Amino acid sequence: MMLSEQGRPPEPVEVAEPRPRAGQVEVRVLTCGVCRTDLHIVDGELTDPKLPLVLGHQVVGEVAGAGEAAERFALGARVGIPWLGWADGVCRYCRSGRENLCERARFTGYHLDGGYAEVTVADERFCLALPDAPNDAHAAPLLCAGLIGYRALRMCGEPERLGLYGFGASAHIICQVAAGEGRRVFAITRSGDAERQAFARGLGAEWAGGADELDEPLDAAIIFAPAGELVPVALRALAPGGSVVCAGIHMSDIPAFAYETLWGERQIRSVANLTRRDGEEFFALVGASPVRTEVTEYPLARAAEALDDLRAGRVRGAAVLRVAEGSATDG
Repeated sequence: MMLSEQGRPPEPVEVAEPRPRAGQVEVRVLTCGVCRTDLHIVDGELTDPKLPLVLGHQVVGEVAGAGEAAERFALGARVGIPWLGWADGVCRYCRSGRENLCERARFTGYHLDGGYAEVTVADERFCLALPDAPNDAHAAPLLCAGLIGYRALRMCGEPERLGLYGFGASAHIICQVAAGEGRRVFAITRSGDAERQAFARGLGAEWAGGADELDEPLDAAIIFAPAGELVPVALRALAPGGSVVCAGIHMSDIPAFAYETLWGERQIRSVANLTRRDGEEFFALVGASPVRTEVTEYPLARAAEALDDLRAGRVRGAAVLRVAEGSATDG
């Protein structure tokens, strides 16, 4: 599926099969998660994609070939290809363990062709070895929704009371992680969204409701919804010393608010991308304590429909493109 022009949906095209260069692996795509970042690219809110472009940065696949000096994975190994597709390794950010901030970084499904395809190639250094479980469809959302949520959760410190604003793909994963760590999770949804609130409680949230119904202060809040107006709302819900972490790559403008809303050593942080260490830590956690992902599958040819459903809020959990079946049973 090829994005030829921003503002238009990706369309099916036939292109030559990519071949791995030195240090790259060829990956037969099994599934690929559909992310809100993909929507931001399609809709032109992220303005620097390569075009034409194969979207998709939550790629689960099997290694089908390797370029020169690519020896990390055996043929047939199941791997994940995440958002961070390359970093230079020499800049001040990379040398200080912050490759997510590398100014020359290249991102999968944005600067590099991604997983809305039958075959893709990737730098083997930035691929992630995946545990045996969950299966291909349920593993895909972990590669961005899970990873970004995990990084956002770690930025919160050690909150007892954690608020999650916007209960979609990322929040439904991190709710389970946080509850498993013994944190009290408060899921903030649209007022009256009884179905999503019940979904959140079923995944470990102690409380779920609208922002105006919350009656206990939070120690930290993660905003997953790309709505800047939620920042002052979340700040007002914080106890002194609490943090608001904005987990999206794009957000609408944040409205002005009084300094007293921030005072009391409250703080606002953003999450930018991810590191390979994030991926290693998160998948070690998943391997030891599996999380349940709720997915809606679409065939690759219906990628545009999946994007429309995500935009309209019709997806519960995460949308995933099914491209092929794995060599092992995907049950």
